Amino acid sequence: MKLKPLKNKQDYSTALQRIEELWNAEINTLAGDELDVLTTLVCAYENENYKIDAPTPVEAIKFRMEQEGLSPLDLVPYLGQRSRVTEILNYQRKLSLKMIRNLSDGLKIPLDSLIQEYQLHH
Repeated sequence: MKLKPLKNKQDYSTALQRIEELWNAEINTLAGDELDVLTTLVCAYENENYKIDAPTPVEAIKFRMEQEGLSPLDLVPYLGQRSRVTEILNYQRKLSLKMIRNLSDGLKIPLDSLIQEYQLHH
């Protein structure tokens, strides 16, 4: 394959097919070098065209709840009373610094996920 920038979906698709063909190529061979360059090009194309937004803090909390099989009641020790948990999960109240620390320490939710800005739903 002639290496060139990936400018459209066809270029991207062709590169993916070639990567599949080269997948088991030995490192430091022509095929291995081609595989390395193609994967770099594909990553750049995907980062430009298929961006994945970071989850909101509420989405991060809900994801951890799903992972751990937690109910909203299980969040009371980290967020406060039941009504506060409901407000947080329904985007009606923002997390306080204390809540963020509690969730990070207690549920091991990364701080980066919890400090993201997000909109409330009124």
